[in-house]
Amino acid sequence: MGQEKGLNTTKQDGDTSRRRFLSAAAAAGGATALATLSGCGVGGNNSEQPAVSSNAGSAMGEMPEVRLKVQAGFPAKDPLFEVAQQIYGYVKELSGGRMSVELLPAGAVVGALDQADAVHQGVLDGSHAVPAYWYGKNDALSLFGTGPYLGADANTILAWLEYGGGQALYTKMYNDVLKLDVVPLAYGGMMMQPLGWFRKEVKSADEFKGVKYRTVGLAIDVFKNMGASVVALPGGEIVPALERGVIDAAEFNNPASDMALGFPDVSKVCMVQSYHQPSEFFEVLLNKRVWDGLPEQYRAIWKIAAKAASAQMSWHTIDLFSRKYVELRDDRGVKFIKTPDDILKAQLKAWDKIIEDRGKTNPLFMEIIDSQKSFMERAVAYQTTFIANPKQAFDHYFG
Repeated sequence: MGQEKGLNTTKQDGDTSRRRFLSAAAAAGGATALATLSGCGVGGNNSEQPAVSSNAGSAMGEMPEVRLKVQAGFPAKDPLFEVAQQIYGYVKELSGGRMSVELLPAGAVVGALDQADAVHQGVLDGSHAVPAYWYGKNDALSLFGTGPYLGADANTILAWLEYGGGQALYTKMYNDVLKLDVVPLAYGGMMMQPLGWFRKEVKSADEFKGVKYRTVGLAIDVFKNMGASVVALPGGEIVPALERGVIDAAEFNNPASDMALGFPDVSKVCMVQSYHQPSEFFEVLLNKRVWDGLPEQYRAIWKIAAKAASAQMSWHTIDLFSRKYVELRDDRGVKFIKTPDDILKAQLKAWDKIIEDRGKTNPLFMEIIDSQKSFMERAVAYQTTFIANPKQAFDHYFG
């Protein structure tokens, strides 16, 4: 699914909506016909705030026009930027074109790591990123998608959010603990991420000690516990640092995004399979005042769009990532190497230490972990019992 057309909103569109409102307000004899949503105010210019407008004299069922601005936590050149457009295409389609979202690339209004605060403050209507971006606010945020590997993939983590009590904890984190005036929508599970791109192959957990490695979130502590020298770098700085030898290795996300950032230009060794970020998912944060100002039908559209986009994203990325994997392997000379089992075991032990240490200082951290373990003990037991190993069948047919 390509980038949806017609998502961008011009100032003329906003002026037209405001003129339509003023006419409706006059016709309604002063009846409330506009709910101006706190948000966007890009650059501090409140005259550019998005608006919800409706004709007070219109027929029953006619819905208002809504134009929102959301900033992504990744650049426009990242294939995930196109994938992210899917949810906003559904929002527009399900509302009959009356609600639309302009998705801005990282840095268009604020720095990527400042997006959550910008949404809270009303500088942006929304943020499209992952919870680990705000890990510095509370380390328990990394448990939503980038936490300990309990045998669950991203889709199972999303099931925990939906059916295992995770959504209440997710909302509690943002509203009660961080005091952010936002509504979090989780969707779009991602595949298990590779160990990363290396200047040379690492063949054991012992060899990992001393490696200068780039990652984010709680994975920083995973690799520190394994003896690596860890740094956190934004996406645009990773490949230059790897090329100059400032770092020895780095992970980012997936074959398509990694290719777009230029990893195969500086490394031909990609080590795959890892427990450091096994279940990441997309997150849309919407300003709560914006959310509360939406008609009930529009809030329902957002929830339905998130579920639809989750399915579409899983299908899309299976196709996209596998094509890029084959291109990297066959045309770009990249050698994909399975991570040694002793490195995977060392990661699990590192997670054990993180759970023990963080649980002592952060009660919510353990509350989330306990909730996840309760759900995964049942869900993953079912999956691992009933699902046959796909590699045996693959080897049988493709060798």
